[in-house]
Amino acid sequence: MPDSSEERASTGEPHQGKLARKERRRKFGWTSLSYTARVTLAFALIAAMTGLVAIGVISFVWEQHFQTYTASNMETLAETTASRIEERMEADSTLTIKSSAALMPVEAALEVTPGIAIKVVDENDVTVFDSSNRINGIPNATSSLEPKDASKVALAKIVVDDKVVGSVRIWVYGSDTLMRGPDQEFRENSYQAMLFASLVAIVLASCIGFLFARNLVAPINRMTKTARAIKEGDLSARTDLHGEDEIARLGETFDEMAESVEKDRELERRLTTDVAHELRTPLMAIQSTVEAMVDGVFEADAERLETVNSEVQRLSRLVDALLKLSRLENRATPMKEEVVDVGELIQSIVSTHEAFVADSGLTFEYRAEKGVLVVGDPDMIRQATANLISNAVRYTPEGGHVSVTVSKGDIMASIAVRDTGIGLSPEEAKMVFSRFWRADAGRNRASGGLGIGLAVVKEIVDRHGGWVQVEGEKGKGACFTLHFPLYDEQRTRTNDKREQQRQRQQQKQQHRQQLLSGARQQRSAEGKSASNRKK
Repeated sequence: MPDSSEERASTGEPHQGKLARKERRRKFGWTSLSYTARVTLAFALIAAMTGLVAIGVISFVWEQHFQTYTASNMETLAETTASRIEERMEADSTLTIKSSAALMPVEAALEVTPGIAIKVVDENDVTVFDSSNRINGIPNATSSLEPKDASKVALAKIVVDDKVVGSVRIWVYGSDTLMRGPDQEFRENSYQAMLFASLVAIVLASCIGFLFARNLVAPINRMTKTARAIKEGDLSARTDLHGEDEIARLGETFDEMAESVEKDRELERRLTTDVAHELRTPLMAIQSTVEAMVDGVFEADAERLETVNSEVQRLSRLVDALLKLSRLENRATPMKEEVVDVGELIQSIVSTHEAFVADSGLTFEYRAEKGVLVVGDPDMIRQATANLISNAVRYTPEGGHVSVTVSKGDIMASIAVRDTGIGLSPEEAKMVFSRFWRADAGRNRASGGLGIGLAVVKEIVDRHGGWVQVEGEKGKGACFTLHFPLYDEQRTRTNDKREQQRQRQQQKQQHRQQLLSGARQQRSAEGKSASNRKK
């Protein structure tokens, strides 16, 4: 009995051979080639196909038209020779078809056109001249070399005084198509030239394809190298591609994406640090105060308990703000859709903030156009505007000015909150909606807020289908403008009708499915009842 290990080895070899062959096929397949090689090969194949098509077309022309052309030349030569014989015989009535003087045009045609044979016969088809059975101009006893196929011979009749006295027959030695040696040589040279031109075109196309592919792949390789560097942790890697073509724009977009990823990663690190600080500060205050009261260092009086309570409230506000932002981002909070008069809504917010702004030593101004209507959640719009007003007051020094303006455009309503505070640089304007970001990183967190309010504002505006515009200049103030789509009664009615139609269709489908389900259950019950009766 053979060893099992030997059996496995013997049965495993064919399987391994198949895998190796598959691997070789995969290795030498089209997809295994580099993009440069594929483009180069494609250019070469296109050039080869073009050359083959050109050779095919020229061959068709040669076979169809050039052969007809050469045959026509032979026929013209036969007719010309016959015509000259006719002229000599008409000019001298003593000449006959057999006279040497009458056949002089034949000798002239043989001298002018080498490689051909001319035969002259009389009206009885008796040969009077045949250049194919002559040796050194002397007639030979051998038979004529005239082809048996009439299509290989050019024929012209000799007519004198309206009477056919003979005919001239011309054919080409060694050719079945009345094509002389120079014509055949020209055809062969043409084929060789086309073949050589095709080879040169293939080489040139391969070189051009290689250079084209290399220039095309070079920026792609740079993007690949940059992406690999980013993958390995070098977030500062960039392609540095610039230009007006598609690949250059792709490279610029890639660099913008890489820059965004780098900023997001930096903001993520900063977010982790800020959250840790935000939570650590009140927790440490609570812990130290409670430990001191437990150890008897502090008395558990109202003042100490108020300290603990304020820190707990601060933690609660932080967690509540993060929860609200998370719900907004996840669309977990349902949004009411009501027709809101923005001017009246913001008027109520301004009224509740006037005292707060005045206590901060600032002047407050409010302007609003009438009839500015939007469809949205009034509570969310109120919260977004209140966050902007609080942010403006927080970052505007005493003696500054805060203004709120409600206006209406062609398709959008806007709420602008402008201040004369510390302002924003263009770089800061891009980061202003990030979590825990503050215009002044060194500002005390108690006076700088939680750093989440503007992120909440952006999410609210995004949910309403609008956008936030940020303008500012360092040291001169900032302006945050909320843009909301205006209320369009006709469009709203159309959308409501579509929604109602969609709901009716859903109800019809549900009703139809219920009927089908009931019919299936009834048929099933009837089938069971029938089977029970049979039993």
